[in-house]
Amino acid sequence: MEYQLCFSTLACPNWGWDECLRRGPAFGYDGVEIRLLENNTNLLAYPGFDLPQRAQRRRELELCGFRVAGLASSVRFDSPESQEVARQLKTGEEYVDLAESLGAEFVRVFGDVLPDAPSAREAVLEQIACGLDRLGEYAAQRGIRILIETHGDFADTRLLADLLARTSSPAVGCVWDTHHPWKFFGEPIAETWQRLARWVKHTHWKDSAAAPPPAESDSDEAQAAFERAKALMGGHRPAHYALFGTGEFPARETLETLRHGGYRGWCSLEWEKAWHPELDGPEIALPQFVPAFRRLESA
Repeated sequence: MEYQLCFSTLACPNWGWDECLRRGPAFGYDGVEIRLLENNTNLLAYPGFDLPQRAQRRRELELCGFRVAGLASSVRFDSPESQEVARQLKTGEEYVDLAESLGAEFVRVFGDVLPDAPSAREAVLEQIACGLDRLGEYAAQRGIRILIETHGDFADTRLLADLLARTSSPAVGCVWDTHHPWKFFGEPIAETWQRLARWVKHTHWKDSAAAPPPAESDSDEAQAAFERAKALMGGHRPAHYALFGTGEFPARETLETLRHGGYRGWCSLEWEKAWHPELDGPEIALPQFVPAFRRLESA
């Protein structure tokens, strides 16, 4: 089988809705995973997603045979402030409503960074699990999944599996960023899959080289991008990213693991141009991924 391919708009931070719908299909993609549009990570404030315009956005997708795979939010439930947790839940619900309007399958959320003290970590894990379940209950009524990503501390999938085992909502699952557990925690691909298989509903793909990541202070632009990423995601880690198939990530092994495990979800290129401005632009990275991935499938 050929997997459906999409790309995260992290690859094209300056693009708006129209450009995604025009260039995505032209590059061979089946859909898009929306993280930001026109450099705005708050999709709820994007003018084209105002409530009266959402039906038109859905019609535009249908006309070009393109899909929104999911919405990648910054929602997280790790704050010690109850009012902030309530605000995050409300934001998550609004993302679910937008996802439903656009025909998307999921809303991505974060776990991110846990405190060092064991007792504090336990309390935060329980709080995050509760937040996931509450948002999952809302999402399930609308046919949307809530997926927490292997990101930050939760790229250690022992921790993520512990968290997910505490949830009860069938709408809660995970995004397996196939690169992060392997790169940042040295996890073998098979081990990660065995641990998370029952929860994996979406996958991110990227590649990197063994060289140290570029110094984030090399330029004002790079420093600003790094600080913006850290403000949204405390667990953001840099890497020496490479075009797909040109680095050291074991993509073939990962694809075979997914196939043998019966995975049927999307494969999404997450080219982090928004956080790493030194990377090649979308005109290079986006069209390169599709044929590279298709060659991997046919090998």
